[in-house]
Order: sequence, then structure tokens, then C-alpha cells
Amino acid sequence: MTPPEVHVSITGLQLRRIWHAPSFWLHASRAMVQARNAPGNISAEARSIDGVHHTLSVLTDREAMRAYLTAGAHLEAMRRFPSLATGRVVGYTTHEVPDWSDVPAIWVTRVRVV
Repeated sequence: MTPPEVHVSITGLQLRRIWHAPSFWLHASRAMVQARNAPGNISAEARSIDGVHHTLSVLTDREAMRAYLTAGAHLEAMRRFPSLATGRVVGYTTHEVPDWSDVPAIWVTRVRVV
């Protein structure tokens, strides 16, 4: 039996300057709380890999992801993002949830710059 489709989002962000860290982490932590409580959330995690701050979020569908992205703490974080960090994102629908060991390769091959 094929697992149901889910929507996966992978981000990778790098601070513009070290002094942006407090503001970056404030917004990132608030957005992560929102992600974990978002309707349709299956999982939301964050890790630093090779100096890049990654998130791996899985929601039931693209509409649930869109609702999370365009509201609350995440929306505020996105408004502040250009002054704090540079980044790339990947969003896609799949039957297979990636493991953290898959994240660097997916991020490099499928990203779009934000």
C-alpha cells in the first residue's frame, strides 16, 4: 500500500552577520512553535548542517503548508528575513518523507533562492 501524499518543506538559512543571531533565533523559535502547532502538521524540526540552519517540515498537504507560511510568527519572520539572513527553500509533494540524512542532497539539487 502506498503511503498518503504529504507536503515537505526544507529551508536552509545563513545569517548575514553574527550580530543578527538574537533576532534570527527569536523569529525562528516563534515560527517553529507555530509550525509544530499548525493544522495539518505531521512534523517540524530544525538542525544546523555545515553552518546552514535547516528546517524540515511535513504537513498533510500544500494548502496546510500555505496556511502556515502566510500567517502569524512565520509571516513576521519572513518580513524580517531579508535583513537577517540569506536562504533557499524546497517545497514538494511526495509519498516518502525524507530523513535528515537526505536533507543536504535534496536542498542542493531542488532549491530556489529566496
